[in-house]
Amino acid sequence: MSSCGTQAGVAAFVVGEDFAGMRSQALGLVARAGWNGTFHPICPSKLARVMLRGPHWLGKPFLRGSDGAELEENPAFAQSSVVVSVGGKGGEVGAGLRGSHRPVVQIQNPRKNLSRFDLVIACRHDDIAGPNVLLGRTALHGLTPEALEQARAKWQPQFAELPRPLIAALVGGSNGRFHFGEAEAHRLGQVLVETLKAEGGSLVVTPSRRTSPAAMKVLKTIVEGAGGHVWNGEGENPYEGLIACADNLIVTIDSVSMISEAVAGCAPVTIYPLPGRSRRITDFIEELELAGRVHVLEETETRLPAPWLALPLDDTPYIIRELHKRLGF
Repeated sequence: MSSCGTQAGVAAFVVGEDFAGMRSQALGLVARAGWNGTFHPICPSKLARVMLRGPHWLGKPFLRGSDGAELEENPAFAQSSVVVSVGGKGGEVGAGLRGSHRPVVQIQNPRKNLSRFDLVIACRHDDIAGPNVLLGRTALHGLTPEALEQARAKWQPQFAELPRPLIAALVGGSNGRFHFGEAEAHRLGQVLVETLKAEGGSLVVTPSRRTSPAAMKVLKTIVEGAGGHVWNGEGENPYEGLIACADNLIVTIDSVSMISEAVAGCAPVTIYPLPGRSRRITDFIEELELAGRVHVLEETETRLPAPWLALPLDDTPYIIRELHKRLGF
């Protein structure tokens, strides 16, 4: 049931806010289930969200994509076999689309009655439970062993001229829970440079869309001043290549999706803490620490720890097996 060939006739209609982490989780699920999926970004207004929480018939007029078009009139919806919704706002829309003989699979805690979905897939740190709930330690994503091998084959030649070990950083940015500004960028840059001095090798950093220009400028000055490389947004992002090829990896704490993808590779992962608080992410990190998969950088540490033996950690295959069993396709 897990091969793409056996699932070729299943079309998924995917809805959620257009954030990289949500796209990664939703499309990762679809791809690894062997389905054909299309992502339809949504941006429901406050009024629409209130209406969507009401009776199903009341929410119908507000089931629109971010382009304003009605989702139920989209040809892709008519051809779909399953709806996949992700996140809180995506869940409101997914619940509104339930019916018409299409099951709805919700990714992440929808923060609403779980019975409005056929399946809810979340992380253990979300603290939800129910007969229709599937839980894993890591967030869903598409970085299968095969995808990482392809990334390794593609990027290894491009990294071939860089001396080993390859030290890499995956950098996020400020969100509602954590702050990544100039001070945080400065310390991260110093930690990377000190690691480079201690281990030798080379240093590559890739930021995200959430990395602020001010923080980026600080990080770029420090890293490139020590002979490292910072992706400038031009050409293809080396993100997957770094996960596949790095010898020592550091990831900012702000993104569960980014950390989940990082630990799917073979490099040891150090978590770079940021000012802020999230009980969910703290619980998530603690579970990965217990598994020996990550190390949280302490305030007194001036460089990354020496690389340790790390095995890939990814709960998505288990989730996919259960998904096929529960839905029957």
